[in-house]
Amino acid sequence: MKITSIDVYDFGKCLNYEDCSPICIRINTDAGISGFGEVGLAYGNAHNAGVWMVKDFGQLIIGKDPLRSEAIREQLFRTTFWGMGGGTVINAGMSAIDIALWDIKGKYYNAPVYQLLGGKINEKLRAYASQIQFDWDLEDRNMVTPEQYAEAAKKAMAQGYTAVKVDPVGVAANGNWQRTKQDADWRLRGQLPQNVLKLVRARLQAIRDLSPDLDIIIELHSFTDTSTAIQLANYIDDLNIMYYEEPVHPLNAVSMREIKENIRIPVASGERIYTRLGYRPFFENRSLSVIQPDVCLCGGISEAKKICDMADTYDVKVQIHVCGGPISQAAALHVETAIPNFLIHEQHSYGIKQGLRDTCVYDYLPDDHGELTVPELPGIGQEITEETMAKTWVYTIQ
Repeated sequence: MKITSIDVYDFGKCLNYEDCSPICIRINTDAGISGFGEVGLAYGNAHNAGVWMVKDFGQLIIGKDPLRSEAIREQLFRTTFWGMGGGTVINAGMSAIDIALWDIKGKYYNAPVYQLLGGKINEKLRAYASQIQFDWDLEDRNMVTPEQYAEAAKKAMAQGYTAVKVDPVGVAANGNWQRTKQDADWRLRGQLPQNVLKLVRARLQAIRDLSPDLDIIIELHSFTDTSTAIQLANYIDDLNIMYYEEPVHPLNAVSMREIKENIRIPVASGERIYTRLGYRPFFENRSLSVIQPDVCLCGGISEAKKICDMADTYDVKVQIHVCGGPISQAAALHVETAIPNFLIHEQHSYGIKQGLRDTCVYDYLPDDHGELTVPELPGIGQEITEETMAKTWVYTIQ
């Protein structure tokens, strides 16, 4: 069996979402088996680079045996010069290819990918509702008041979720999302002013007041620095937070360690850390209690499984980062079900949007108890619909 072509699809051509445009690929073979993968650049400002990264790497693997995924990974890593340097875009391209190769492998052997990874350890995968600062509904809107944060959490709880994740600092008091428009009177670095501390505390308190049993995960998107992350964590220490995500620059293992030493909340990070080489300093200095590798960014299913196994030797738990299309969701579920150190699954607010769900054939969402099960179909168990492919085709590599 040989790879004959690779199709690249830009979902932004059929979705009207300003901040979520997945890029997916299909690797085709001369045996009639195709595999689907996703580039983990659905959000942020590197979207177009993902398309051309797959083009650059894809032309190198035409004619290769898709079952030799490790050999292909080594080729892309060691012979492209920039592969060994890594970075977001390079690893995203490699990840999409690796996921698609695993999909082909599963279909070839007529087995779901998790079986090829060693089989099922976790029958049920508990999920949390992620990013409720944008509400928990079919349309996003920035939450401002404590009452709005509580209402968003209520919606998730009504659907069976027993845990939520919220960025309590990202939306300023005037409603501006700080990633796109920063406000001088909503200072998040250096020292948190009282107006920020009080509103952030009130938002979290409103969610906590809904139930003492609800797990609350705090997401900071690296808006804070070392001192403000410590200041905030100690200010809300009594609210029983599950863990504290990306409190500082995602590649700064030294600052992450300083934060961990000065707060009681477990520290998490990983969506912007790539390959085992990227995680190594965080494991060695014991700065993270929870890692969050993104299968579509860290190097694919192959590298994600190795990272998770490496984490297990340090007694570090895993929550795969999922923030993209249905392909990324399916790939994450296969890794999570096959590892002993799984903690919880991320059900992102993007993932409940009907338009995004309709881009693929199958619809994997948590049940009424806030839990998921891994797809049992051969491969990753997810495919782009013919209609979506017709609308979104960008490029074919032959």
